[in-house]
Amino acid sequence: SDNSPSPAPGEFGGSDNSPSPAPGVSISSCHGSHVSVPVLSNTSVQGDVNISYSCSGVDSSASMVTPKPDTDPKSVILAYKESILPAYQTVQEYNSLLDEHVLLQDRYTQLLMVQKHRPQRERVEEISSRGDALHQVLTTRERKDYQSISVKQFFSRMDTTGDVPRAVVLQGHPGMGKSFAAQKIMHDWVLGTLFAGTFDVAFHLECKELNLCRQEKSLIELLSLESSFQPAMKEVLTKSPQKVLFLVDGFDELRFSLEVPRLSLPSDAFTRAPVEATLSALLRGHILSKSSLLVTSRSTASDRLNTLLKQPQRFTEILGFSEEGVQEYFQRFFKDEKLNSWAYDSIRSNESLFAACFIPIICWIVCTVLREHFEEGREDQMELTTTTSIFVHFVSTLLEHHCRGLSQPVPTLLRSLGQLAERGILEQQVLFEKKQVEEMVSDPESVPFLCKSLWKKTLGKKTMFSFMHLSFQEFFTALSYATADEEECRSR
Repeated sequence: SDNSPSPAPGEFGGSDNSPSPAPGVSISSCHGSHVSVPVLSNTSVQGDVNISYSCSGVDSSASMVTPKPDTDPKSVILAYKESILPAYQTVQEYNSLLDEHVLLQDRYTQLLMVQKHRPQRERVEEISSRGDALHQVLTTRERKDYQSISVKQFFSRMDTTGDVPRAVVLQGHPGMGKSFAAQKIMHDWVLGTLFAGTFDVAFHLECKELNLCRQEKSLIELLSLESSFQPAMKEVLTKSPQKVLFLVDGFDELRFSLEVPRLSLPSDAFTRAPVEATLSALLRGHILSKSSLLVTSRSTASDRLNTLLKQPQRFTEILGFSEEGVQEYFQRFFKDEKLNSWAYDSIRSNESLFAACFIPIICWIVCTVLREHFEEGREDQMELTTTTSIFVHFVSTLLEHHCRGLSQPVPTLLRSLGQLAERGILEQQVLFEKKQVEEMVSDPESVPFLCKSLWKKTLGKKTMFSFMHLSFQEFFTALSYATADEEECRSR
């Protein structure tokens, strides 16, 4: 206004000839006057910005300091860990209601893992054994000769070459606990009980979420970091990539091809490109070549990973629970000692059911059904928890949660699986050649009930399929009769 004092040197006024701003900028006004704040363009202001005012007898002042983002990598990594920890402390089970979670420590049980490709005869032995015989077989697989491995050893030096792997593949069949293991790995890294000193930063990329990305993204954008973390994380990726772990969970779930021409790959972690090109560049080591990868996948995709991932590589496989693992899982699931004892004794006496419990998802289904019976006071009516009923739960669960883009309707698929299973039972066969399977089941690699294996032959490799266990093959055989009409059943 006309009675406003002229701006002092170093202050902003209304005149076009005002002096250039000093490092410390002050804007002040008296009661009844106005200050117009100028728009700064291509201007860098250093120091604090102070605004003071006096009006209607009230005199106050405030110092508004624009906070500087924390650029110290150690403190940013600590803040990053604190921000992601809640996401890994709890799990949502298949039957969880909204906002219903279970503590990770109340469910996670040590898995049996090996890093040796087993001969065909050993795989047949695993599929066909039951009860105590299966326990003995899996116990044998835990011996040193079979190169049993723990997560802590994933990035240790390999016995064959002495190299430290840059890429580790954790493979397993549906329901074996791959994603559960991935969550446990992130949880333990955040708490500092896993890979401490090996990896300063770990990032978790879920392939089912990457499928939803439609726009071009750089790797740093795919990580979905809070803006306050980005400057320090960029510094870590640039200066210490050997201290970074990328956990890529569910490789087999990717709906796009990673066969991207090398010239189309981004040159660094900050260049935008189609998601398939960005992910391909990371997996191949085209960008951040010194970083480490841990990729979880169904066994059906292991041959693709072998040619796609950077070297050196280590392949590991989840075999499921050992007998001690089944016992431990029951103890974690049933906190009440009496209930735990009753539930475990109930399944231990049923060889087929006990063999199925070595698969984590079956173990969860069995425990869930038994708890429901106990809570409803039906623990003496064990005919309601027959092996058949448990397997029906299993098939329903996998169809709902582990089937993506099946190429044939579910009833048709179940009939086809039943025919394949019956043929194997009649011919005493648990391993099926690829051509034999494709005659009955279209796109068998997408079917969660079938397991794919690669076997070495004299001059090459051979692809074979099997059901998870002989008991599953028997179930699908029975299902094929149960779903056939009366006349067809008589003829068979």
